[in-house]
Formats: sequence, structure tokens, C-alpha cells
Amino acid sequence: MHSLIDELYVLMTRRESAHLEFKEAKNNYDSDKLTQYCCALANEGGGKLVLGVTDKLPRTIVGSQACRNLEKTKSDLIARLHLRIEVEELLVEEKRVVFFSIPSRPIGVPIQYQGIYWMRRGEELVLMTPDMLKRIFNETEPDFSAQFCPHAKFEDLDKESINIFREMWLRKSGNDNLKSLSDRQLLKDIGAVEDKKITYAALILFGKPLALRKFLAQAEVIFEYRSSGVTGPAQQRIEYTQGFFSFYDELWNKINLRNDLQHFQDGLFVWDIPTFNEKAIREIILNCISHRDYREAGSIWVKQYPRKIVVASPGGFPSGITPSNMLWKQQPRNRRIADIFNKCGLVERAGQGADRIFEESIRQGKPLPDFAHTDEHEVVLTLDGQIQDESFLRFLEKIGQERLASFNTEDFLVLDLVHKECSIPSSPPELKIRLSHLVDLGIVERIGKGRGARYMLCQQYYTLAGKSGMYTRKRGLDKETNKELLLKHIRSNAKVGSKFNELHQVLPALSRDQLKQLLKELKTQGLIRLQGKTSASTWSPGQER
Repeated sequence: MHSLIDELYVLMTRRESAHLEFKEAKNNYDSDKLTQYCCALANEGGGKLVLGVTDKLPRTIVGSQACRNLEKTKSDLIARLHLRIEVEELLVEEKRVVFFSIPSRPIGVPIQYQGIYWMRRGEELVLMTPDMLKRIFNETEPDFSAQFCPHAKFEDLDKESINIFREMWLRKSGNDNLKSLSDRQLLKDIGAVEDKKITYAALILFGKPLALRKFLAQAEVIFEYRSSGVTGPAQQRIEYTQGFFSFYDELWNKINLRNDLQHFQDGLFVWDIPTFNEKAIREIILNCISHRDYREAGSIWVKQYPRKIVVASPGGFPSGITPSNMLWKQQPRNRRIADIFNKCGLVERAGQGADRIFEESIRQGKPLPDFAHTDEHEVVLTLDGQIQDESFLRFLEKIGQERLASFNTEDFLVLDLVHKECSIPSSPPELKIRLSHLVDLGIVERIGKGRGARYMLCQQYYTLAGKSGMYTRKRGLDKETNKELLLKHIRSNAKVGSKFNELHQVLPALSRDQLKQLLKELKTQGLIRLQGKTSASTWSPGQER
């Protein structure tokens, strides 16, 4: 239960979205409106609905008397929506809060109530738009890249592109028999062609320019270079309306022409870090080709600026994929293409390379990939190439490349979160497990115990950053010193008493639970006493035993 209360406090700091809704509902809440909101949240991937909390930031807990019979509320929602919605009652700050956890709708099945498919638009509930309904119904359609393109012929495929693929597959597999295979048999073995039928995957990966313009003109990648964000013509623009294997290397080479080096010094050594990491950029392009919706008319756009790259891919995320789960959940929209990439070694797992993009960003002290402008129509990824913290780079160097090579994605994410002083989320659970592992290695330090424990990078990071004093402050004072500071404040305010929030200001580095534990110990010693039982209660000096 405590973990759910902790989650509530975290959610209260966030803006409302398609996955989060707050309602005061002090006295009651209309059951039809409740069902509509649950329906809308389920249709947009699931989320949380909280009664008893104000909806405007900064939020406060006001308490709610709605849904007094939780079992009836839950059974009514199941009967109306045919979804298992979890409903829990929390007592927070001595006020009742009702917490709804709504799962996502099934793949390809929108949820309706009262004959209407509900969705959110800002703070309103509205009828689901036709394009969103179409998108949901299309989720269960077969793999587009595996379908055959009418009228396309084998002669529409580029021999040079096929040879590039053959060499890549040969290097990965070491199978010399691939050298003697005919082009047709080679593509047949990977499912790109079948007898005289040509798949869309074959066109996208090996098609000649004329064939793509004729059969699938939207299968193009447009590259632009812009020296600034000012609107107007780009300094360079190239349209790649041709098979992917014919321009994959060329696209990176164009980006690399303006790939400035950033310098930072570590003692007597000067390190050069490219603004754009080749592994990350190549993975982004591969993900676009594997995941974009080729039924949409738009093209893939790659816009390069001096310090960032913005990539837009039509179709939004595949069903069930979000920025928060994309590192752990696999759902390639075009599986046939992803499988072909896998055969030749371009990706290690079908359609997934996001972990490498995140890892390389963290390794080089750069911001994480940003998906803020993504919607249901397109995925927009902004990759910022500016180094943010040179001290963190030096810290990773001191950890050692050999040790870093053994790190997995979760290790890098935990390091990044601790470095940014962010809490470690409970999902996926692997993050908490890796956090403990990094503590055991001495790379991360734990302050305190139990749920109130805090984490920080080890002392070596602060030494490299020239911030030894900050390390001492963040590490905090010992327990007895903290207790003395609390006792001093309580005694100096004996006439009016000291509220909990005031005491938290005395020791802001401590969590609420850590502060409560110190107060409990002082009370047990008879040094302080609590007056009152509500949120307005105060602490006053006691009599020493």
C-alpha cells in the first residue's frame, strides 16, 4: 500500500494526459462519467484515474466520499467495459483517495460505452476520431512488408543492393554457400520474394528508384541539413526514393560530413567526442525503416542541425509501444523487414535497437532521446548531440571501458537517473535490481535504509567534478547530528510548536520516512512530544528521561 501512496505523490507532480486524470469528487462522482473516463483511458493505452485530488497544479489532496462500495464499483466497471479495472482506497494525510488503475484495451479492439468509443481531448471527453478508430482496427492486419506488391517484377529490384545485402549476410553467417546462390534464390531464402511474387519488403529494401516511385512512392527518406531552426530553404536536401541498402551508408556519410568534434580535457589528455554517434544514428534509421507505417503517405524525414538531429517517421508507435516501455517491449510493425535486418546483422533482435540509442547517449554525457513531439500520426525523435556534463564523462572513463562493456541497458539508465537525482521507478523491476548491483560495485552509494533510502554517484564523481563539498552535503550528516538539529529547532520554537513541513526544511536532504524515523527516536527518548492528531499537529520539547 505504501508503494501506491508513493506512486500517488509522484503522479501528483505530473500534468494530466491521455494516461492520467485527477478529479476532486469530494462528495460523489457520477458513475456514467466515471465509466466514460475509464473507457477513454483504456482506449489510449491505459492509465490512472484518481478521485480526491485537485486537477490543477500544484495539486493538493482534498479527500473523496465517492465510490464508497469499492467492490460494486469494480463489478459495475467490469460489466460495462469488459475490462478488469483495479480500484483501491488510500488514506493519505488522513484523507480518503480512490485510485483506479485502468489497463489498455486489447490489440485491435476499441472499447465503447453507451454506444460511443470515448477518448480524451485536452480536459474533455469526446467521440473517438475516425482516423484513430482506423488505426486501432488496423492493428490486427497482417504484416504489410510481407504482403505481395501487385504488378511488381523481379526486374524492379536493384542488383547492386542485393549484392550489398549478400556481403553483409555472408560476413555475419560465415556461410560461403551464399556466394553461389542466385539473386532470386537469395531473396527467396529470406522471404523477400516467392516464385514470381515480390513483397513490399523487397521493394523497400532493394527496389530501383523507378519501381518505388511507381508502386510505393512514400517509401523514401528525405535528408535535410539546416544551420539553424529558422524557417526557409535547407542548405542541403536529398530525397532517397530507392532501396534502403543502396543508400544506408551514404545517408550516414552525409550526416558525418558536418559531424563536429567536441573536446574535453582529462588531465593531460584531450578527448574528442563526435556530436552525433554513428551507432545511435544508424539504429534510428533502422528503426524508422522497420517501424514506419507504409500505408501512410508521408516520408521519413531526417533533419540535421549543428547540434541536434530530428527524425520523423509516419504512423506513430506500433500498438502497445510507448516511450516508457520501448526498451523492453518488442512489436516491429514490419516484421519481414526486421527479420531481414536481423539476418544480415544490422539489428540483434527483430526490429529493436532503441537500447543502443539510449546507451550511447548516456555513455557520451548527452541528453536522452526525446519523443516529446510524437503523436498517433508520427514518431518524432530529437537527438541532442551536445555534451551536458564533462565530469560524468570522466567518471565513466574512470569506471573503465572493460567494466562498461559488461553493463546492460538498465545499468546505464540507472546511472543516468542517479546522476540527474531522479527516483528509480519500480517498473521495470530490473532497474531496482541493477541499482543494488551498482551499489555493490561501489559506483553508486546508498544513503539511509528501507523505502526512504536515497542514492547518489560515488565520491569519485564529485572529486573529478571538483565538488567534494557538494558530496559531503549530499551525503548528509550522521544520524545523531541530524537529531540534534531537529531538537534545536523544536526547542527554539517551543511556544508555537514545530510542524512536520517546517522540520523537513531543516533537513531537506532526508525523505519524509527518514525524518519520521528520527522524530520517532527522539519521541521514544522523551526529548520531544507530539501535540494534536491532524495534519496541523506540532512537535514540542518533552522531558528527558
